[in-house]
Amino acid sequence: MQIIKSKIFEQFPIIFGFSTKNDTNLNDDFHFNMSFSVGKNEQIVQKNREIFLTELNISINRLAYQKQIHSNIVKFVNQPGFSGESDALITNIPNLAISAFSADCTTIFIYDKTQNVIAAIHSGWRGTIQKIVELTINKMKYDFSSNPNDLFCFIAPAISQDNYTVGVEVAQYFEEKYLIPNADKYLLNVSLANYDLLLKCGVPENNIEFSGLCSFQQPFLHSYRRDKEFSGRAIGVIMLGK
Repeated sequence: MQIIKSKIFEQFPIIFGFSTKNDTNLNDDFHFNMSFSVGKNEQIVQKNREIFLTELNISINRLAYQKQIHSNIVKFVNQPGFSGESDALITNIPNLAISAFSADCTTIFIYDKTQNVIAAIHSGWRGTIQKIVELTINKMKYDFSSNPNDLFCFIAPAISQDNYTVGVEVAQYFEEKYLIPNADKYLLNVSLANYDLLLKCGVPENNIEFSGLCSFQQPFLHSYRRDKEFSGRAIGVIMLGK
C-alpha cells in the first residue's frame, strides 16, 4: 500500500500518513475512498479506513473525523468519532488521530513540538480566503500557548496551479501573485496562498514542508477536477504518540 509520509514529521513522536488510491477493496468504485460523503456504501468506507489506519498502527476506534463544509470552523476534539461540521480539528490528546479529507483541496497538518498539540486543516479556495489556517494557529496560541516558532507543518498533495482553472468570481478574492491569466479565466495557486498564511502567522520557512505532488496529474491520487462524480476522497491523519 502506498502511503504518503512527511519527512518533517519523522523527527517527532507522532504518526502521520496521507492515503492514495488502492485496489485492496475491489468493490470500491471510488478507489479506496475515505469519505462517507461519497457514494452510498458506508461499510466500504469504514473498511477502507480500517485498512489504511492499520498500516499506520492506529486503531479505527481512535479516529476523529469531521464533515467538511468549506467553512472557517475550527474545533478542539478530545474523543474519537464524528465531530460534526467543521474544516479544522485540533487536539492535544495522545493516541487520538485527527483527520482531513481531500480530492484536490489543500490540506495542512501542524505539530507543536513544545506544547504537543496537533491540527488537521482542510483549506480549499473558500477556506483559504477565510484564512482558516490563521484561525487554527490563533486557536492553538490562545488555547495552548503555542508559539509559531515551534510549529512544524506539512502541506499535503493538492491540485497544482497549472491544473486549477477558476473564473473571475473566484480569482477576485486572491492577490495577483497567486494568479496566472488563462484566456478569460485564471490559474490559481491555493497551496502557495496557504503557505504564505503560515509564514504570516510566524511559522519559520524551514518548518514547512510542501508535498509538491499534484492530485490532478498523479493517477494514484484522488482528484475531483479530473474524475468528477467518480472521484473518491483521500484522508490525511495525524496522531500524537504516548
